[in-house]
Amino acid sequence: MTTYEFNNSLIEMKSNLHKFAMSLTSDREKAHDLVQDTYLKAISYKDKFVDYTNLKAWVFTIMKNTFINNYRRNIKENTLIDVTQDLYYINLSDDKGYISPDSSYSESEIEKAIDSLEDEFRVPFRMHVEGFKYKEIADELGLKIGTVKSRIFFTRQKLMNILKDYDR
Repeated sequence: MTTYEFNNSLIEMKSNLHKFAMSLTSDREKAHDLVQDTYLKAISYKDKFVDYTNLKAWVFTIMKNTFINNYRRNIKENTLIDVTQDLYYINLSDDKGYISPDSSYSESEIEKAIDSLEDEFRVPFRMHVEGFKYKEIADELGLKIGTVKSRIFFTRQKLMNILKDYDR
C-alpha cells in the first residue's frame, strides 16, 4: 500500500474513529484528542502495518490501546504514595475541626428525634448506627434478624417524617 493510499484510507475512517472515540471518552474534546493521537501513531508506525490486512482493525486497535494507556497513566498520576514512616499523609484527616452552627443544631435536633422514639425502635437503630451488624443486634436483643431489619427500616421512615424540615 502506498503512502497516498494509506493516508486516504485513514481520512475515510475519520467519522468512524470519532464515533468510537466518543464511545470511549464520552467527551467531545477528549475524543478529538484521541483521534489525533491515533492518526499520529498510525502514520508514525505505518511501516508496522502489514499490507493486505485489515487497516481499519489495525487503526481501531491503536485507538483502543491509546485510550487504555492514557487511562492507566491518569490513574497512576492521581495515586498518592505515602512513604512516610507513620503514613502521615494517608492518616491526615480532612476535618478542619470547625463545626458550623448549622450542623451542630441539626445534630442536636436529630439526637432529640432519635431519643423521642420508643425503645423497641431506638435501641436497634442506635446499635446499627454504632456499627453493629444485623446479626449482632439480633443476638444481643434476642430478636429475629428480620425483626431487627424491619425495625431499623421503620425507624428510618419515622425519622425522615419527623425531620422532613431538615432535608438538605
